[in-house]
Amino acid sequence: MRLVQDAIGINYVDVMVRTRLFQMRLPATLGFEAAGVIDAVGPGVTGFERGDRAAYFFVEGAYATASLKPAENLVRLPYDISNEVGATFLAKGLTAWMGLYALHRLTAGDVILVLGASGSVGSILSRWARALGATVIGVAGSPEKLAKVEAGATHAFLASDPELSTKIRAIAQAGVDVVYDFVGKATFPVGGAAVRDGGVIAAIGAASGQPTAATEQMASRGIQIRAGGTPQYVHGGTVAVATEQLWDAVRADLFSDLEVVRYRFDQIGTAHADMENRR
Repeated sequence: MRLVQDAIGINYVDVMVRTRLFQMRLPATLGFEAAGVIDAVGPGVTGFERGDRAAYFFVEGAYATASLKPAENLVRLPYDISNEVGATFLAKGLTAWMGLYALHRLTAGDVILVLGASGSVGSILSRWARALGATVIGVAGSPEKLAKVEAGATHAFLASDPELSTKIRAIAQAGVDVVYDFVGKATFPVGGAAVRDGGVIAAIGAASGQPTAATEQMASRGIQIRAGGTPQYVHGGTVAVATEQLWDAVRADLFSDLEVVRYRFDQIGTAHADMENRR
C-alpha cells in the first residue's frame, strides 16, 4: 500500500542510524515512524481502502513524502486521533506501553524510578504510570530539565545530586519496585543502588551507551534486568490492545502538557542537531 505522509515522527534512533551507532543495510532511508492517508491499495489487500488514515512504527523508510508499506505494518488511526498525534505518539507511546505492561506489569502502589524522565518516552511513561497509581520518582539530567520532570513525576531530582540515592531510599526504604532506565551506562549504577531486592530494571534506552556493570551482583539480589525492542512486545495480537490503551491515555489528556516540537520536512538536519544536543 502507498501512504502519503503528512506527519513523520523523529526519534533518537534516527540519529543513531545516521551516525552508524545503529546499523542498517545501505542504501537506506532514515526514519521509523509516520502517519498519513492511503492513496493506493495493492491486489489482495484486505482491511484497508483508499482514503483510510494509517500510521506505522519501527518500520524503516519514514523520511519521505510517500511510502510503500505492507498492510501488516500499518495501524489504522481512529477518527479522533489526528495524523500528527499518531506520528507523535505511536512509537514513543508504545515503547512506554512496553515498559508499563510487558517488561513490568505496573500495579497501583508500585514505586518506580525513571532515569531520563525528561526525554520523550520517559515523559510519557512517567505521566502514564502516575495515572495508573504508581509513585513516580523522576530524574532529570540537568537543572533546565527539572521542571519538565516535576510536571510528570511525584518526586523529581537531579542526576548530579550527591544525595540522590539517599533521597530515593527515603521515599522507598526497601528500594523501588522497578527502574525504567532510558540512559544506559551513565545511570545504571544509580538504578542498581535504588532497586529493591527482587525488583526489576527495565533497560529501555542506552543514550549514554550500554551498561557494562556485572550482572552477578544483580542476580544474587534477585533483580531481573529486562530489555527488548518495542516490536518484540507490540505485534500481532498485542498491537490492537496496546494501541487502544495508548489512544485512551491520549484521550484522557495524560500527555496534553507535553510540548510537541514541529519541524518542516526541509528542517530535518536541524531536528537531528537539536536531538544530538539534547535541545
